[in-house]
Amino acid sequence: MQVISSKDNEIIKSIRKLKEKKYRDIENCYLIEGIKLIKEAINENAKIKQIIVCEDCINSGEIDKEILYEIAKYNVQYVAETVFNSITDVKAPQGILAVIEKNNKNNQIDYSQDIIITLDDIQDPGNLGTILRTVDSANLNQIILSKKCADSYNPKVVRSTMGAIFRVNIIEVEDLRKTLKEIKQNDFKVMVTALDTNNSIYSVDYNKKVIVIGNEANGVSREVQEIADEKVKIPMLGKTESLNASVATSIMVYEYVRRKIM
Repeated sequence: MQVISSKDNEIIKSIRKLKEKKYRDIENCYLIEGIKLIKEAINENAKIKQIIVCEDCINSGEIDKEILYEIAKYNVQYVAETVFNSITDVKAPQGILAVIEKNNKNNQIDYSQDIIITLDDIQDPGNLGTILRTVDSANLNQIILSKKCADSYNPKVVRSTMGAIFRVNIIEVEDLRKTLKEIKQNDFKVMVTALDTNNSIYSVDYNKKVIVIGNEANGVSREVQEIADEKVKIPMLGKTESLNASVATSIMVYEYVRRKIM
């Protein structure tokens, strides 16, 4: 078993570059880390380009035999602990990470679903990852992101999705307003979250709706609000005027779920 012991090895340098969005875009790949995410990637038939394993973690028993057996059919590279620590992105690494090819070739919107979640310039990676996880939990297979949203393949986003990133089609669009107009031509209505309305999320229907969640600081952009068919807000009894973007999305998605299972 050949073990890479130099941080300057070309393979290691190329992996380290994937921490930056520019190189993720160039290589069309991203990193996942940890035993659970690796297992999820295998189970979901993700395109695994390479798996990096810390040799010392094998010897110490931190990586179980089951996962070592699972990854044997892939391109696996073993590295020294010091090398692994130079490429890991977590404080307590489990000694295994993988390079995954992005599943972003399908930009076709699925119009068969009842609702389509759309994000307008969401900036926080944790919010984006949690929203992807929520969308997946409701059996929704896609999400639309405006150009200025946080990078879906940022390591923090990927970790926050808890594997949902392998199942949800992430559609990144250059012009959100234009995309929404095209969706409206397919018998969908655009519903945006806003404070300047008396319409509650509990008083509207969730059939053929594009639900637009706005930027954490500024909400849904004026350009998108102008073409919206409906504005809604989450009723709140306290003094807080707005909720975290991922919390707001979860509340709306699960109002949709509640109605589906009634």
